[in-house]
Amino acid sequence: MKTIDKILRNNAGHWVGDGFPVRSLFSYNGDTRAISPFLLFDYAGPWTFEPNAANPRGVGQHPHRGFETVTIVYDGEVSHRDNSGGGGTIGNGEVQWMTAGSGIIHEEYHSAGYSKTGGPFRMVQLWVNLPAKDKMTPPGYQAITRDSIPEIALDGGRARIIAGDFSGTSGPARTFSPVNLWDVRLDADAQVTLPLPDGHTTMVAVLSGHVTIDGQGLGEAEIAQLSLAAEGVEIKADGQTMLLVMTGEPIDEPVVGHGPFVMNTEAEIRQAFADFNSGRFGAMAPA
Repeated sequence: MKTIDKILRNNAGHWVGDGFPVRSLFSYNGDTRAISPFLLFDYAGPWTFEPNAANPRGVGQHPHRGFETVTIVYDGEVSHRDNSGGGGTIGNGEVQWMTAGSGIIHEEYHSAGYSKTGGPFRMVQLWVNLPAKDKMTPPGYQAITRDSIPEIALDGGRARIIAGDFSGTSGPARTFSPVNLWDVRLDADAQVTLPLPDGHTTMVAVLSGHVTIDGQGLGEAEIAQLSLAAEGVEIKADGQTMLLVMTGEPIDEPVVGHGPFVMNTEAEIRQAFADFNSGRFGAMAPA
C-alpha cells in the first residue's frame, strides 16, 4: 500500500474576487516536483452566501496560459464564460474543465439562480499542468455534467470517476497526460482499498468528515500526499466523509509560474505577459 509522505493543510484563507473564500492547500510556489502534474488546489468553502441577485459575486475577466483549470462544485452554482466560446453553469456534482493552453481570458461568477437564492457553497479548483509540447495548444472547454460521470459502488461508499480509470470504468474528461480524478463518498466506519497506479503522484483530499490513512488521521481541508511507490491505499472513514482522489503521472520538466501563467522558463513567462498586454490573447465578447 502507498504510505503518507506528507499532510498538506493551510488554515489561512483568502478571497478570490468576492465569490470564492478559498484555502490554497498546495501551489506551484512550493515543491513542484512533489506535486507534479498538479499545480494548485484551492478549496472554497464551506460558506453560506446571502441572496445577491443584483450583483452576482465572483471574479471578473482574467487570463491564463500553460495549464488547465478543473472546477468541481459540491454546493451552489458557478457560471463560466471565456473568449474561446466556452461557457455554462455547473451545479452540485458537476465539473468545468478548461484548457488555457496558448492563452485564454475567462470569468467565473455565481449563477443568476444561486445569486437569487443564496445558500451553502462549496467547490474545488484544481490546476493541472500541461506538458511543454502542449502548453501552446489551442484553448478549450469541457462541461462535464452529472449524468456523464459514471459511478461505481464501493464497500461502504461510492466513487464517481471524473477522469482516468477505476478498475475498468473510465471518466469523461479528456486529459493531456495520465490523470485520475475521483469523487469518493464513504459511509461511517467504511474501510476501503482504492486501486492506484504505481509511480503516480497521489493526493487524497478530505473535503468533509475524517479518515485514517497509514495510521494518521486527516480532517476537513487536509490532503494526504502519498508515496509514488505501490498500487493502492487503505482508507478508514471515521464518519460520513467526502474525498477527492487525485493521481497523475509526473511531468519531469521545469515549472516556472507567475500569477495566472505557468510555463517552463522565465522567458516564456515574460512572453505570456507581453502577449496578454498586447492583446494577443484576444478579448471576450460582451455579456
